[in-house]
Amino acid sequence: MFLQINNIKLTPAQQEREIIDIINLEYDLSVTSFKIIKKSLDARNKNNIHYSYKVIIDVDNIEASRLLDYDNIEKYDPYIIPETVKTIFNEKIIIAGSGPAGLFAALRLIESGAHVIIIERGKRVEERMKDIELLETKGILNCDSNSLFGEGGAGTYSDGKLTTRINKPEMFWFYKKLIENGASESIAYESKPHIGTDQIQRIIKNIRKKIIDSGSEIRFNERVTDLYITNGKINGVATSTGNEFFSNNVILAAGHSARDMYSLLQQKNVAIEKKEFAIGVRLEHPVDEINRIQYGNSKYIKTLPAAEYNLTYNNSSTKRGVYSFCMCPGGSIINSSSEEVMLCVNGMSMSKRDNRFSNAAIVVTVKKEDMGYDSLSGIELQRELEMRAFKSGGGDFKAPAQRISSFINNKLDNNLPESSYKKGTVPAQLEDFLPSWITNELRDGLSSFNNKMYGFISPNGVLIGAETRTSSPVRITRDTSLQSISVKGLYPAGEGSGYSGGIVSSAVDGIRAADMIIEKSRL
Repeated sequence: MFLQINNIKLTPAQQEREIIDIINLEYDLSVTSFKIIKKSLDARNKNNIHYSYKVIIDVDNIEASRLLDYDNIEKYDPYIIPETVKTIFNEKIIIAGSGPAGLFAALRLIESGAHVIIIERGKRVEERMKDIELLETKGILNCDSNSLFGEGGAGTYSDGKLTTRINKPEMFWFYKKLIENGASESIAYESKPHIGTDQIQRIIKNIRKKIIDSGSEIRFNERVTDLYITNGKINGVATSTGNEFFSNNVILAAGHSARDMYSLLQQKNVAIEKKEFAIGVRLEHPVDEINRIQYGNSKYIKTLPAAEYNLTYNNSSTKRGVYSFCMCPGGSIINSSSEEVMLCVNGMSMSKRDNRFSNAAIVVTVKKEDMGYDSLSGIELQRELEMRAFKSGGGDFKAPAQRISSFINNKLDNNLPESSYKKGTVPAQLEDFLPSWITNELRDGLSSFNNKMYGFISPNGVLIGAETRTSSPVRITRDTSLQSISVKGLYPAGEGSGYSGGIVSSAVDGIRAADMIIEKSRL
């Protein structure tokens, strides 16, 4: 019988192979193997920092009966991976975008027996990385190949964080496919799994090979420029290279920054609506400062991973939230611009998370009433602030920045500490590019965060802006079948749909859209 043992503790100095000795000694057993199903770091008590594990062991029924008397041992209830249903398709399936939603929808459909055509405006991941390097070092922007657009989508260059709040069965199929294509098996059990930009590139290449080897297609450097709609049904798409592709099933997974796609949808009278999102800045500290705050004087501080944080503040008067987002321990701040003379930033980290800095977005919620009447008014707000940030940085994609302590005291810096942002930072005040209703909330939020993490407001901490692409400011309205409410056969999926955020939830959304098409094909 398979049993689950909860709350096995290891110090950061211990090895996971020691778990077997702990189990046998603690429960008078002689098992020879175990499987980890959950691992998390508990640093709440800085004098007792440890890893906590849940593991599975296999014992006979007599031993199981004895062990089940322990409070921390229970029968193992395995999760069920929703396997792909095989079927016959009468047409090729079109997918716009090769981010997590597009790629994993494609893998799901291919397993079911479909031929898919992925249309990707950007380049293959290896070529894309060269364009990103040109932008970050020389300020040369390719609007279709950057940290937001290209093979793998935005998640490829924001380091493959797999932290998610969703708990849907499709996520286990997603983890399975990532592991099959080169990810570590630990992503299936770590509480905050992370792949790293360096590793995710290799995985994306493997997924590409699998898609192409199946006979399906990925068309790079080609973007959807028109949707063919007849009597409220999708018939196909036209692309920037003059091609036309016809299908009654199109998965729209273009990403939350495909602003031209949102404009096209509006022109085609596809139902869209504005939605809440968040705007703010990136906050960067030396990694040692965050480690000291989170780990204190722990004797394990040099062996522990770069420390993380997750902070929230709610203003009871304005009903706005301020929160940290996309925290990158041991990471870098990157340029995530996709349009000329507009600057926005993001964060990323490599698999080892061994950079000298840690950063996170510190953002303020933007309500619908903060935008104009038009469904695309959130995009216009983003653009306005990105243009102001570009100007405040002096052009050439240098980033405006302010020490966190100077921001709190409303002072302009004479100089700035070193930053991971490659193109360089320029002393500025956040009010140069952010409205007061955002900066006022940021000051209150940061002060609250300092009460929770004393030392957070530090002269070495730098606020770098602007962070505007936290999520889509638009939702493409869809029904319970995940089809657009106004165009049958059009499946908005991923972050660009406005229903997901992050790699895991976006991939799951794409898988669910694929399953809807698979189910429809069986009827």
